Amino acid sequence: MQLEQTWRWFGPDDPVTLNDILQTGATGIVTALHHIPHGDVWSVEEIKKRKNIIEASGLKWSVVESITVHESIKTQTGDYKKHIEQYQQTLRNLSVNNINIVTYNFMPITDWTRTNLDYIMPDGSRALYFNWFDLAVFDIFILKRKNAEATYSKEIISEAEKRFKKYSPQQLDELAFMILFGLPGEKKVTVNDLQTALDTYANIDHATLREHLKYFLEQITPVAEEENIKMAIHPDDPPFDVLGLPRVVNNINDVEYILSSVNNEANGFCFCTGSFGAGAKNNLVEIVQRMNKRIHFVHLRNTKRDALGNFYEADHLNGDTDMYNVVKEILEIQQQVQTSIPFRPDHGHVMLDDMNKKTNPGYSCIGRMRGLAELRGLMLGISRSNGWN
Repeated sequence: MQLEQTWRWFGPDDPVTLNDILQTGATGIVTALHHIPHGDVWSVEEIKKRKNIIEASGLKWSVVESITVHESIKTQTGDYKKHIEQYQQTLRNLSVNNINIVTYNFMPITDWTRTNLDYIMPDGSRALYFNWFDLAVFDIFILKRKNAEATYSKEIISEAEKRFKKYSPQQLDELAFMILFGLPGEKKVTVNDLQTALDTYANIDHATLREHLKYFLEQITPVAEEENIKMAIHPDDPPFDVLGLPRVVNNINDVEYILSSVNNEANGFCFCTGSFGAGAKNNLVEIVQRMNKRIHFVHLRNTKRDALGNFYEADHLNGDTDMYNVVKEILEIQQQVQTSIPFRPDHGHVMLDDMNKKTNPGYSCIGRMRGLAELRGLMLGISRSNGWN
């Protein structure tokens, strides 16, 4: 049995249309109702409406990515129990529509973080990039987070000071925009919003956030199990603390904690090679083996790090991650389960005709289609050599 080929789509306003996706070879859609505010219930009707649009194009809605976990749940403040109840109801409503894989993350305040959305590659294509110096420029001189300097080495602070003096006001505004970009189709976070939100995490460390995640899983997984839904937590991107905020889904120790804290088959993972791969100490094959059949969804992309931990998103088969051995491990797990595990080519370079089009950062069409084609070829070669159909 082979993995299911899926594609992330941000809804009717996505520059990449469903008809475009159909031509890439993908068969499943990964999407969410981004127009519904975080924490609100997704109604049966709204889910059905989106599902009908997808199915009318000849595709299927395979995975929800994501039902955002409301910040009050992460901090256990305000109406967090109400928001958990509403999350549970959304799961029930998805089940009514026969959608049974839900990806989510537990990153405080921000989603994925990059400092450059248009990093120029040697071939002229454009990639996403993370640089500690520019993050420090934003953190220390734009955000002006209290005691931010303590987060960084002397080398990073020194270079950040030089860059801040050199950057124009426009360049500083662009840097802030890129770091706060978030997800397409969702409300953008401003510097003031971030400053206010940081205050809510003043007394929340890694241990506390872990406990809050455990509590969330204890409330959610019984409902997911009852509704035949698989929950797939996405690792932190990048897999280390950012802006002084604790992150708790970074490495194999975090995976062990999540598995041991709530031993429920519905409690699983979205295994992302890009997120885990940006962590120099992470052994991705080992992580796959530990997750095993709790891998409910897969993101495949590659990153290339330097000595300081800065990284750019490389071609899918070229980077620090040994994609052959990682994919081989995932395919071995696929042979042991009864349904196809969905995967998608995650992110992609802006290239060819997309260079002159409006695209969502990381989600242009041609770069991802290249990645999908390369990954399909890799999977076919591995499967044939192992006698897997």
